[in-house]
Amino acid sequence: MAVPGVGLLTRLNLCARRRTRVQRPIVRLLSCPGTVAKDLRRDEQPSGSVETGFEDKIPKRRFSEMQNERREQAQRTVLIHCPEKISENKFLKYLSQFGPINNHFFYESFGLYAVVEFCQKESIGSLQNGTHTPSTAMETAIPFRSRFFNLKLKNQTSERSRVRSSNQLPRSNKQLFELLCYAESIDDQLNTLLKEFQLTEENTKLRYLTCSLIEDMAAAYFPDCIVRPFGSSVNTFGKLGCDLDMFLDLDETRNLSAHKISGNFLMEFQVKNVPSERIATQKILSVLGECLDHFGPGCVGVQKILNARCPLVRFSHQASGFQCDLTTNNRIALTSSELLYIYGALDSRVRALVFSVRCWARAHSLTSSIPGAWITNFSLTMMVIFFLQRRSPPILPTLDSLKTLAEDKCVIEGNNCTFVRDLSRIKPSQNTETLELLLKEFFEYFGNFAFDKNSINIRQGREQNKPDSSPLYIQNPFETSLNISKNVSQSQLQKFVDLARESAWILQQEDTDRPSISSNRPWGLVSLLLPSAPNRKSFTKKKSNKFAIETVKNLLESLKGNRTENFTKTSGKRTISTQT
Repeated sequence: MAVPGVGLLTRLNLCARRRTRVQRPIVRLLSCPGTVAKDLRRDEQPSGSVETGFEDKIPKRRFSEMQNERREQAQRTVLIHCPEKISENKFLKYLSQFGPINNHFFYESFGLYAVVEFCQKESIGSLQNGTHTPSTAMETAIPFRSRFFNLKLKNQTSERSRVRSSNQLPRSNKQLFELLCYAESIDDQLNTLLKEFQLTEENTKLRYLTCSLIEDMAAAYFPDCIVRPFGSSVNTFGKLGCDLDMFLDLDETRNLSAHKISGNFLMEFQVKNVPSERIATQKILSVLGECLDHFGPGCVGVQKILNARCPLVRFSHQASGFQCDLTTNNRIALTSSELLYIYGALDSRVRALVFSVRCWARAHSLTSSIPGAWITNFSLTMMVIFFLQRRSPPILPTLDSLKTLAEDKCVIEGNNCTFVRDLSRIKPSQNTETLELLLKEFFEYFGNFAFDKNSINIRQGREQNKPDSSPLYIQNPFETSLNISKNVSQSQLQKFVDLARESAWILQQEDTDRPSISSNRPWGLVSLLLPSAPNRKSFTKKKSNKFAIETVKNLLESLKGNRTENFTKTSGKRTISTQT
């Protein structure tokens, strides 16, 4: 969470009634018959959903099943840029002539947009056939057919109503902190933060639709390709506003064309060959980057970053508001997303703790959207998973234990990526620790972790000697020779350790001195998200006092020992002890 604005808390009486439920402002969110959005209104959840950690939102299906279902939905969906004022009923009536509509919603991003899912894929073809290419007197339009449309009104004055639109961004800092201050417990605060930050149903659909639109363009060159989202968009740890990572999966193209044998004949496609797979990747991405730049509706700021370790094309999809990174055949990254998906589904506390730790890190500038020496969100997630594996009893299983439950072996580019995909085969944890305790223990654990000697390894779930001198070493769960936190500097790691100790101390102080109901002092998670200067001053003073006491104590003990030794030497018979 960004820091600017949080200082308002010191001037607002936000926590005076924190034990009382507040009437939350209604977010404009459109739902319609048959839509999932109807059941997922952000501000109409029963209060019990916060206390249970949103078990109803945690997926229980296989990752592949979820991805296939979402992709199939996206293929039946269109994106329409609408006039600012439009009659929703007339809009739906017009589209219904092309086929029955399953669900829809509106959102705002450089204008008003509608996401409309038809019941049949054939309805999109009917809509495209009834759509024409625009023409202007000054410019020439490139006649590109896609599922991204622009709706105009013949009579602008006839429509005066505005539709309700869904929110695609998290609340402001002020609104979020108000909600956290009014929570009934620290557990409630962590679950509230999760609810406010996690991707909504509408936002998830928009992400899959964006990938599907890019897939349509790539299919002009590779007809059986699939553009798959990975990372935060699909692993259940994504925050509203996060980037959209996607990769062009060409394995289906290779599989469909393999081993087509008829009798004594083997037919092959005529292709061009290049010296290496990396060069092939660079050439494919270069062409797709040009295509997006010249023909992709709404694709702006296209950058071809082809010499990176993992070549990619970066662009902004203006209609959805997403910053997108496109790679090719990045199957290990997708497998890592599936592993996090499974860990997030095993226990409702996992996601709540990860979201809070990430928010805490961002509030203190431990993480950044700009590449550098900072700790990444992925590294923080691995640290939380490792910490939960170390609990007694463990809350999460190790990757090696998930490997023993696997039905099939999975090897990608020589790396063993085997683990169980069926959630029903994993026994639930017997650990019943509260989120409040886990948050405090997380800060205490890593505030005293021997980073100078040990590494973090979720495959085995135990501390191991570091194989190199990197300040922070977190083993990549699949490419085990790699350190996912190699970029982190010693100064950034020390900053993390200092803030972790400070946060553990703040939570410890609240255990003994919890603010009263009438207090207007920020408490719990809110106190951890505030700029650390006031807290650090108190914390540093506390540490300095403790250090001074220990120094005086050691000095007196030393004097005591010297006096005793001197008296013994003098008398030869007696020992005189001193009382301090």
